[in-house]
Amino acid sequence: MVTTHRLSSPNGKAFFRWILPILLLVLSALPAGATIKGSCSGCHTMHNSQNGSSMNFDDSATPNAGLLRGTCLGCHAQGGTQALVPIGSDKIPQVMHTDATDLAGGNFAFITGMKGSGASDSKGHNIAELTGMDATITGLPGGIQQSFHEDYIVNTTNLTCAGTNGCHGYRWAGSSFPKGITGAHHANVDGKLAVADRVGNSYRFLNGVKGLEDDDWQYTRSSTDHNEYFGRTTPIKLGCSSGTTACHASDGSGVKSPDGTISQYCATCHGNFHTIQTDRSSGIGPTAASPFIRHPTDLVLPTNGEYSLYTAYNVNVPIARTGSVPDVPSGAVTPGSDAVICLSCHVAHASDYPDMLRWDYAGACNANTVNTDCGCFTCHTAKDGDSLQ
Repeated sequence: MVTTHRLSSPNGKAFFRWILPILLLVLSALPAGATIKGSCSGCHTMHNSQNGSSMNFDDSATPNAGLLRGTCLGCHAQGGTQALVPIGSDKIPQVMHTDATDLAGGNFAFITGMKGSGASDSKGHNIAELTGMDATITGLPGGIQQSFHEDYIVNTTNLTCAGTNGCHGYRWAGSSFPKGITGAHHANVDGKLAVADRVGNSYRFLNGVKGLEDDDWQYTRSSTDHNEYFGRTTPIKLGCSSGTTACHASDGSGVKSPDGTISQYCATCHGNFHTIQTDRSSGIGPTAASPFIRHPTDLVLPTNGEYSLYTAYNVNVPIARTGSVPDVPSGAVTPGSDAVICLSCHVAHASDYPDMLRWDYAGACNANTVNTDCGCFTCHTAKDGDSLQ
């Protein structure tokens, strides 16, 4: 039995034709983790031709590398009305759509203006093939310096989803799509990812990153229904010189998070925003102690003062667990153990606010004014109008 789906692009042209078996790509729990099962023809085509028609999802006559019927964008950025697109009995998470609900990573549609308050390059990462190149900046915000590896290899004109110039998959020289991500879906392990020694068992295919994946990418979410992120109690010195920690894996798997934290992974491009000062950077400051010159991440929430009041998990201001990856999501926050991370304030792909922020920092965050739309006050409780003062 065959089901046919036709999805439309934002400009109204139908360009995604899916011919899929009902049980395509069912993910089932196996002893080694959850891996893809189902018809190979759902994702692959031998000659990109069937009955005289292209087998590509976008009807293109040009074959794709890896015998694939589509690229990352062809599967995950369809530009339709759903954040989760049905594929047999499973669903494909979308990073560009007009659904009222966004997934945990955010939505590239905010950059183009397809959704939200208007188009702006500053609202997210600009994937050249998806949203166009960034017309405002060319270098990496927070890049340690031009001679530092990632600041000259990756820039706003060549950013991709995966590979050397992307975030997902292996990031080594020459690992462009699909080489950088090849095999990851077949080796996929979901749920609790506490090892992260390869892409397939790393959080959301971010090489070396640990965490607990929510099973619907936070389409439904609450204080006890969310991703769990892994962090450190103190940030590191990231660099290539003596006394620093390198982000290049000794096992030859390319750039990765040295200790498995999501903030360290972001720091491989945006080092000044996340790490302690080195001879190449000014970082957050010379030590992991206040006063900082940039907001710290991978830093444990203090147990004293205003920070001690953040004890109930806020899905709009996520924190990371230190020590180990939890088995299940928790609705509790423990100052002195849990840490602030880059995703406490930002989303990974794009949001409706500048700098991929989770809230309207410039307009809604007014000190000593009660405003539940400002996430800053979740940690900085004494600065809110409804505070200890």
